[in-house]
Amino acid sequence: MEITNQPNFVFILIDDMGWKDLGIYGSDFYETPNIDQLAREGMVFTNAYAACPVCSPTRASILSGQYPARLGLTNYIGGDEHPTCGKLIDAPYIRELPTTVTSLASTLRDVNYQTWHVGKWHLGNRETYPDRHGFDVNIGGCHYGHPLHGYFSPYAISTLPDGPQGEFLTDRLTREATQLIRQRDKNRPFFLNLWYYTVHNPIQAPTEYIHYFEDKARYLGIDKVNPFQLGETFPSTPKKGKRILRRVLQSNPIYAAMIYALDQNIGHLMHTIKQEFLDETTLVIFTSDNGGLATSEGSPTSNLPLSEGKGWLYEGGTREPLIARWHSVIHPGTHSDTVITSPDFFPTLTELARAKMPDNQACDGISFTSTLVGSKPIHRDAIFWHYPHYGNQGGTPGAAVLSDGWKLIRLFETGKQELYYLPDDISEEHNLINSQPQIAAKLTDKLNGWLSEMEALMPVENPEHNNKPEVRGYRERVLLEKYDLETPLGICMYDEEFRQLFHQYDLDGELIQDPNYLAAHLDDPVTITTDKLTIPRWQVNDLIMNRNDPQTSEESGSH
Repeated sequence: MEITNQPNFVFILIDDMGWKDLGIYGSDFYETPNIDQLAREGMVFTNAYAACPVCSPTRASILSGQYPARLGLTNYIGGDEHPTCGKLIDAPYIRELPTTVTSLASTLRDVNYQTWHVGKWHLGNRETYPDRHGFDVNIGGCHYGHPLHGYFSPYAISTLPDGPQGEFLTDRLTREATQLIRQRDKNRPFFLNLWYYTVHNPIQAPTEYIHYFEDKARYLGIDKVNPFQLGETFPSTPKKGKRILRRVLQSNPIYAAMIYALDQNIGHLMHTIKQEFLDETTLVIFTSDNGGLATSEGSPTSNLPLSEGKGWLYEGGTREPLIARWHSVIHPGTHSDTVITSPDFFPTLTELARAKMPDNQACDGISFTSTLVGSKPIHRDAIFWHYPHYGNQGGTPGAAVLSDGWKLIRLFETGKQELYYLPDDISEEHNLINSQPQIAAKLTDKLNGWLSEMEALMPVENPEHNNKPEVRGYRERVLLEKYDLETPLGICMYDEEFRQLFHQYDLDGELIQDPNYLAAHLDDPVTITTDKLTIPRWQVNDLIMNRNDPQTSEESGSH
């Protein structure tokens, strides 16, 4: 199909949404009727990927059309703890999307588009905010990686005036976006870059939705099921010695409520598009910046059957939901197994807008316009990742390549490689590195050539590394099958910050290590009370979501 007019673009990017966080992608606990309807009215991609397992690099790749390794922006922006150190010292990286990069917004504005950014930015400080990258309007975009003061007003976001007390941030951003659509210049196309802060920590949602999913969990009987598996110790500072906590069941009612609140807002947004008679002229894209948070910081979701999650190079960290809807252009109910990576959005939207790609700026993405308008797959040799960092979630530095269904992962700590055939093994359980030497050699050459072309920066050996394993004894004493780690008892036994809070109140440290003592005193869902202290339940929630943890606070660049 030939596109004769410039379409409007609504680009919806969710923060930390996992591949299985939607009903259309297989969740049987979360409810997303409006997003599922969006999918039924458009095209669902089953092999869409983020260019990085954390947010800032993926966001930069969308706006630049370049791999994070080429930009030199390979990790989330901020983080006073960097460089992090384990067996390796992770690689340096830039802390902004340089204004020397011609952005997607600038490219579209050059061909008469109205350009609006609403929501999370996290691509540098004031000098590199959205208005410095081609956006006419910036509502809510700043250096924050998450809403530092929570999802309920007052937000204390410098580019978003506070709303009424208790206003929910996701609702507010949708209202701002729909107002821009209604008040647009109807003689010009528009690019709405709607990058929600949700579902990033802190995990918060309207109370009525939380109650609904608490009731649903009880009805399904999953409220009594321990959803966690306690894993190995973290491999690097600042979490070294703490344990990875893998969620293997989607059952968190607050996270489910957060997803549902987002879904309701997508419904409001689509209602506005239809009210404004924009169905025929507007391409809506819905995707995420990295995998769901499944191994750390409260581990609110599970990506199974995908392995791991945010911060890892396995499928759970990089495979994303991707939905495209354009009434009368994209056939409803279409599925595509075309491999897409986030740098592809730049050339795709540029082609559809009949704009010109920037001169003297490399583009790593490939336009998938033919897939959108004609359901034709694009032909590409491979896609790549380079994450030379220790993730906050337990992942280690590495790189990867995917070609014709074969995925090779290189782990920089050991130099070892893993090989998986994803069409038969989406969970990456069967490492074929020894049984498929020719394919491994071919992908190794591809990866080496790409890393060389990108001039990729590498981690270096850490001369002070101590190979002695660190396992905290008190965590071994708790039978995790017995104690749900989202109960007060489970939190106290797992979370070091909470244990330190006990010590702050002079509670006998020996008593903390006695599960029977704790079980007798920590049953109250409102307060945690002993003979020596009373701690409000909200403070427990803050701790489990790491809001008081300096390595994940926004001043240090939470991703």
